[in-house]
Amino acid sequence: MDVFSKEKRSKVMRAVKSNKNKSTELKLIEIFRQYGIEGWRRNYKVFGKPDFVFHKYKITVFVDGCFWHGHDCRNTKSASNKDYWDKKIDRNIKRDKKVNSHLANLGWKVIRIWECEIKKKPLDAANKIKKAANIF
Repeated sequence: MDVFSKEKRSKVMRAVKSNKNKSTELKLIEIFRQYGIEGWRRNYKVFGKPDFVFHKYKITVFVDGCFWHGHDCRNTKSASNKDYWDKKIDRNIKRDKKVNSHLANLGWKVIRIWECEIKKKPLDAANKIKKAANIF
């Protein structure tokens, strides 16, 4: 059972922002600079609201938090209010698949980079983008 009321939990969750997250998006910008990856844009108007777009290569990049998008790299399952979180994360996964499919149908390459990948394997994250853009 949640320690907050439904209204309080909604307020808390609304306060969680999806941009300028230092552990993901800003760290990926550092990786772009470190590995000489150029041509990216943020806040580019594309279906699904990707975190980064490489318009020249028609590449979208999503930086996914391991908990929020259901990655099982570590113990990212909530112990409390399990039913709620399982449903929420399942909806996120389904939405991610829908976004991937829609963008692919429009000719975009979709890259998803996990939060843990940025922290533990920054070169792998950089290489995903370089490979998709053929800029090795």
